Amino acid sequence: MSEKVEKIIEELKNISLLEASQLVSRIEETFGVDVSSSRLSVSSVPISGASTKVEEDVTEEKTEFNVIITDVPASKRITVIKVIRTLTSLGLKEAKDLIETLPKPILENVTKERADEVKKLLEEAGAIIAIN
Repeated sequence: MSEKVEKIIEELKNISLLEASQLVSRIEETFGVDVSSSRLSVSSVPISGASTKVEEDVTEEKTEFNVIITDVPASKRITVIKVIRTLTSLGLKEAKDLIETLPKPILENVTKERADEVKKLLEEAGAIIAIN
């Protein structure tokens, strides 16, 4: 590479992602090119340097889930009530009241594994379940 190109690369290592984005937009405008259609995208270019500030939206992976009963067929109510009572500390009346006013959460803020386990048990009993 030429010395001029090396100098530009060194300068690029010290700019923020916002500035890099603005630079790409300006290059596109000035030279009439579209870099989004090229093989190399800005996200694949490693940007290093102590002064580089990476500001990106980090999507956190969901770790807590709610198990919600959305429907219980009339013929499966007793079986579902029994399963609800084994999964929770609800009494018979509370469990019965719970399935009469659906949709209702059965368990809240549980792990994905626990939510899937509870969903399976309730669906086997005849309930229709949603996890969110």
